[in-house]
Amino acid sequence: MLFNSLTFVAFFALVLVLHNAPLPWRVKKTNLLLASYAFYAAWNPPFVVLLWISTLVDWHVAKRMFGEERLSRRRMLLVMSVIVNLGLLGYFKYGGFLLENWTAVMSAIGVTWVAPSWSIVLPVGISFYTFQTMAYSLDVYLRRAEPTKSFLDFALFVTFFPQLVAGPIVRPTHLIPQFESPVRASRDQLLWGLGLLTLGLFEKIVLADGALAPAADAVFGAEESLSFVDAWLGTLAFSGQIFSDFAGYSTAAIGIALCLGFSLPNNFNYPYAAIGFSDFWRRWHISLSTWLRDYLYIPLGGNRKGNVRAYVNLMLTMLIGGLWHGASWTFVAWGGLHGVYLAAERFLRARFGGIRTANAWWFGFGLALLTYFLVNLTWVFFRAQDFPTAWRLIQSMLWLSPGGKVVLGTDQVVQVVGVISGILVAHWTMRSRRLEDVVSRAPWWLLGLTWAAMLFAILITQGVGDAFIYFQF
Repeated sequence: MLFNSLTFVAFFALVLVLHNAPLPWRVKKTNLLLASYAFYAAWNPPFVVLLWISTLVDWHVAKRMFGEERLSRRRMLLVMSVIVNLGLLGYFKYGGFLLENWTAVMSAIGVTWVAPSWSIVLPVGISFYTFQTMAYSLDVYLRRAEPTKSFLDFALFVTFFPQLVAGPIVRPTHLIPQFESPVRASRDQLLWGLGLLTLGLFEKIVLADGALAPAADAVFGAEESLSFVDAWLGTLAFSGQIFSDFAGYSTAAIGIALCLGFSLPNNFNYPYAAIGFSDFWRRWHISLSTWLRDYLYIPLGGNRKGNVRAYVNLMLTMLIGGLWHGASWTFVAWGGLHGVYLAAERFLRARFGGIRTANAWWFGFGLALLTYFLVNLTWVFFRAQDFPTAWRLIQSMLWLSPGGKVVLGTDQVVQVVGVISGILVAHWTMRSRRLEDVVSRAPWWLLGLTWAAMLFAILITQGVGDAFIYFQF
């Protein structure tokens, strides 16, 4: 079930009615749990079983682990949780990838081995809810939190429908306590939540799907070298598309949860105004970057075991982060490039850490443009279906293959330039501000006109109802 569908409008209206009905809190939570299962089952009903497996395993493992004093038994229980969760993720998401690469290795050493056919359907959002349930077991193991006493609260935490399939990846200590006592959205929360839902759908439907996807698809679907301008415009279009699509989902999810009285963490903070790559990852997919930091980078040793180990830990973290996004070596290359960027930035900060940019706005602005330029080079590997396509585009973008083909029309060029310019101006203007503060100072009539304009644009743009890009992860 897509947020950008009439089916979801009817579904959400029913959920709101039941949530605001004069019913006991336990009944309302049960309604939300059943609604979450129905929301997920709308894609493929049998995959609800995977949610049940993760829920039951991590619930019982955490309870046993919390009451266990023997370290060996606690480790064994944690390993059980990790094997079940990563085992499901590995089977459904990486099984075909592993078979394909095993076949290639066998062929390279002269062994003829034919892999069995692999036609497993990838459960939508499995990477997101797997990391979310694992965080619960890891927090209990690390004594960061106690297991919740209510199985209903934990089951709702695993399956809460606004963020179930594409995040934000919510920590148990953030969401589970909100289920303990009755909550209901105030008038202001409902209005703000509906406003965020509208903004998220505007980003997805109007900007990502309507304005930017056609140009990105044309460029990344080309089978020959492209002109310098088209290669860059297609890549810039995808940079805007992936942000508008994913940030649009996160914004809509936060708005939907707020309409019910619950808060979800912010997942984006104007990342295309980042000055440097550590700043970029503090602003892009915040819930994933903090998860990788807290549950992978720091346990590996972080920067506590010397510079060489810190660089290794950075690279491992980003390579795994790239593989998390998709079962393809192009995603690994994307993560590896970000790892190289972060390591280079760390090295330069250690050598030239005394340089301050606060008194030279133009220096910070120049670094932001450089960051955006280098981030766009990584997006090529993220979007391209294979390395030959990626290399062709990189060569065109770096003017290494002049005289390439032109695939974008004038209207598309104007549209991409206009939208991307607007996104960059908005990010740079808002990089140190909060949307709530800007809205609170704006006149009511301007807010009303803006809201009406977004709704109108959504209605006239709505067409095929494309799925959100991050559903495939």
